[in-house]
Amino acid sequence: MISPKVVINELLVDVFNHILSIESGILKEKGVKISMTEVHVLEAIRNVDVPMMGNVAQKLRVTLGTLTTSINALVRKGYVIRYRDDKDRRKVFVELTDLAMNVLEIHDAFHDEMIESIFKDLELEKDETLLKSLENISNYFKQRY
Repeated sequence: MISPKVVINELLVDVFNHILSIESGILKEKGVKISMTEVHVLEAIRNVDVPMMGNVAQKLRVTLGTLTTSINALVRKGYVIRYRDDKDRRKVFVELTDLAMNVLEIHDAFHDEMIESIFKDLELEKDETLLKSLENISNYFKQRY
């Protein structure tokens, strides 16, 4: 008999890998020529309150050097504009272009469709156990990483 922990681990890994694979495939079908990592950088830029390099790196939990490499590629490909603050040249801001916003629309539509498919057969407001389990998974990753 397989233990519940093994089954849950396999399910989580399987779901994660399928999401990335399907999401990547949908973006490619729509003509998007950037990696999922780069899409997630765009998403982080959109989702930080103040889109400065340091804030985006912190949101992604990566070093500034790692983010700089991704931002350089995204600037070169036309998805991001990078500029310095006029008053404090140490502050480096990033801004999404229309091209980036189009990619994020495709990305968001995939996530919306995925969530809708989950809601189709569930009444989450009535399923306290599922909500608590998902919350526990989320909290684990937030605290751990």
